[in-house]
Amino acid sequence: MSTVPLRRWTREEYDKMIDVGVLTANDRVELIEGEIVTVTPQNSPHATAVQLGAAALRRAFGEGVEVRQQLPLALGDDSEPEPDVAVVIGSTRDYRDAHPTTALLILEVADSSLAFDRTNKARLYARAGIADYWLVNLVDNVLEVRRFPAPSPDSPDQWGYAVVEQYRATDGVAPLDRPANPIVVAELLP
Repeated sequence: MSTVPLRRWTREEYDKMIDVGVLTANDRVELIEGEIVTVTPQNSPHATAVQLGAAALRRAFGEGVEVRQQLPLALGDDSEPEPDVAVVIGSTRDYRDAHPTTALLILEVADSSLAFDRTNKARLYARAGIADYWLVNLVDNVLEVRRFPAPSPDSPDQWGYAVVEQYRATDGVAPLDRPANPIVVAELLP
């Protein structure tokens, strides 16, 4: 049985669809590896964890960074995700004319999107060179931390993380970029 090829979109085409009103804020989508993917609506625990995560990362990182919530990142020619929280260098006005192209740390909150965030999003963020990818896993009430992006040993065109660790509510973990500022995982859980 043959597979029907999908039409993949570029970030430029995606942005034009937004500019001309084909896609609107009501559509709740993001571009992931050339595919326009529907974003799952947030339940209350998810929204709470996003807010808690942003607050904890602001405290840990301090000045000189922008902690962005659910705003686009321009990751290559085929992806424009809107991570739940992204810590980027600079300030809000630094991104007036273009979305950031990298982040010091990305935090996603997952319940129904857990499998997608562990695979597709992890692959995308690793390929983009995001060194620190945190996943607040609401299903198991743990924080999954992925670090050190690398090509897959089985398939060099696929990317993943060399280190994947789980942290429980009582554990502390510090961002790679701020090793002296640990966050207790309970601060991220609703």
